[in-house]
Amino acid sequence: MDLPINATIECTDGPGGHSTAIILNPVSNEITHLVVRESGLLGIARMISIELVTESTPELIRLRCTRDELAQMPPFVTTNYIQSAPGYGSDVMLWPYASLESEIGISHENTPPDELAIHRGSHVNATDGHVGEVEEFLVNPRNNGITHVVLREGHFWNRQDVTIPVTQIDHIEDDIVYLKLNKQQIEALPAIAVQRRSR
Repeated sequence: MDLPINATIECTDGPGGHSTAIILNPVSNEITHLVVRESGLLGIARMISIELVTESTPELIRLRCTRDELAQMPPFVTTNYIQSAPGYGSDVMLWPYASLESEIGISHENTPPDELAIHRGSHVNATDGHVGEVEEFLVNPRNNGITHVVLREGHFWNRQDVTIPVTQIDHIEDDIVYLKLNKQQIEALPAIAVQRRSR
């Protein structure tokens, strides 16, 4: 199963948004959730269990839920507000008519404990430096385990996708995928010219 990031999401009753990230267990390399940003100007990113994915192509992911059910899924990003320390003039900017609230919003991703979120465009590093960005994942539909990561490399006019077996991933940390291969070994892997419609 091809699990692209930034693909169109189709619910059972119509369009649901687009995928923005996957959440995985870095020990088992099993994908547990898909992050879907709902359609619309203020679409909220939601965490969807991978079990709800019924079909996927490089352009489209179909879910076994309605748009209303999607809207009830837990949010991926939560914003908490904290009181900022008052500074010089913080309460008198509009004096005497009003004062400004001095709260600061801090957003964080709600990834389950011991799991990681990987976004499209996450950096991929070989043993000797940066080699490209994550484009998508290939997944075994029987166990939701990642079999390959698709690395996008090259310039805008000459991009190629390189499929890297999951066995060649050393570790994933801070939204960066670290490989066991060096740049020369990656160049020897088969490359596929990117021929997708624009997203």
